[in-house]
This record gives sequence, C-alpha cells and structure tokens, in this order.
Amino acid sequence: MSPSPGRYGIWRHATGLTPELAAHIEALGFGAVWIGGSPPADLELAESLLDATSSLVVATGIVNMWSAPADEVAPSYHRVAGRHPDRFLLGVGVGHPEATSDYTRPYATVVEYLDRLDDAGVPVDGRALAALGPKVLDLSRERSAGAHPYLTTPEHTRIARERLGPGKLVAPEHKVVLDTDPEAARALSRPRVQTPYLGLRNYTTNLKRLGWTDADIADGGSDALIDALVAHGTPEQVAARLDEHLAAGADHVCAQVITAGMKDPEDDLRRLAQALGIA
Repeated sequence: MSPSPGRYGIWRHATGLTPELAAHIEALGFGAVWIGGSPPADLELAESLLDATSSLVVATGIVNMWSAPADEVAPSYHRVAGRHPDRFLLGVGVGHPEATSDYTRPYATVVEYLDRLDDAGVPVDGRALAALGPKVLDLSRERSAGAHPYLTTPEHTRIARERLGPGKLVAPEHKVVLDTDPEAARALSRPRVQTPYLGLRNYTTNLKRLGWTDADIADGGSDALIDALVAHGTPEQVAARLDEHLAAGADHVCAQVITAGMKDPEDDLRRLAQALGIA
C-alpha cells in the first residue's frame, strides 16, 4: 500500500531538517515531510526523521538517479520501509542535465533505474517520480505511485492530474513566503528561484510549456513569474494559493517555506498550519 501523506506537507532541504523539526511538523498537523537536496542512497536521514515521529510520512524529494545507484538505494529502502511500514515514500528523479557530465538518454536512464528497483523488490506503490513533462508524467503513472512535480503552478497540477488519471498521487511542491509586502517577498523569493532553477533546462522548458516566455524567465524572473511560483502574503492568502493545487487535482501539496536570513521556520510553519486549518 502506498503511504498516505495527507493534504499538506512540508518540503525542506536535507541540510535544514532534523528529527526535532520533523516532530514539530508532525505536531502541527502536516501529513508529510519531503527531504530535498538529493539525499544519499543510505536514506539515513529519512530513517532518523521516521524514528522521531509516529505518523508522519517521510518522502525523498528526490533521490538523484545519477548520484544514488538503484542497487544501493533498494536495500536502504527495504531497511527503512521495513522499520516504518506505510510511512516512507521513495521519490526518485533524473535530476538536471547541467548537474552531471554523464547526462545522456535521460528517459532511458529513468526506465533502467525503475527496472533495477523492480528487480530488487522495491514496490511500485512505494516510490514516486519527479515529473514535469508529458513522457515522465506518463511513466510516473505506469511505473510508480505517482508524480512529485517541483517548481510548478496549479495550472501544471491540472495537466498532471489529467495525464495520471484517478488513483495516482499528484504531490506538487510550492514555495511560500509569509510576508504581506510584495516587494520584500519578491526580494526574498527571486534568488531562490533564479539560482539554480531558471538556469536549468528542464524547469525552463516546463515553464515555457505553461506559457511563460523567455522575457519572463530572463533577469531573475518577471514579477508575474515569481508571484506564480512563490505564494506570498498573509498565512490565509498563502493557504488559499496552496489549495488551488488541490482544486486542480492534487492529492497533496508540500510547501517550501522560505525565511529571511535562514531564520528558524518554526513560527512560519505554525502560522501556516493554523491558516490551513490543521493545527
């Protein structure tokens, strides 16, 4: 059975995740935490977060297929899922062409990686795929529990749901800033979007598929693009933006809370949880 992450989760880079923060996220009522930043094949961080919680689903967002071979990830998956049944979701993806000199035949690489997970007994409903374009969205429907799109909008979520159909997980990430000053929010958001994502072909190609132009993507992103990719405003306004993904067909949406100066996110997490009605 595939883990059930609930309606809302938190996406956070591995370097900013601790067992204590995971316990706080669970106590606030979020259903899942997603580990970003290409966690290694040992999955030790995921295991520590699960050990510190009792019901929270932990997902990787995502294990990179180039840096974490399937033959190493599979035994780690079995160790973690065996200790915490129905609470661990293995998110995997092929990453970015700019990140490795070996980036060739990306679609074939994804297929071969999934084949190796199959051979090692990693269940289809225990894994999800990072998916943006139509071919990989289709593959996520056929070979996994569903899709984990990153740096997307509710418009993309609608497309993803149409391609995956019913019964498959659609779990987009969306960045948020709890700040009612639009200029201050964009000043905080733009660097997190520009570097590295507006320099990575898979993301810019997807944005263009959604109707954004080269002019929108240039120079750190137009205000309209930044506002589409990073929800800002009061906690209630941000919560309403996240709910647009659910209305578009998502089962689950994970918020990446951006704070100024690496400030501890716990207060913003609490305010967001209250606005979502889960705290």
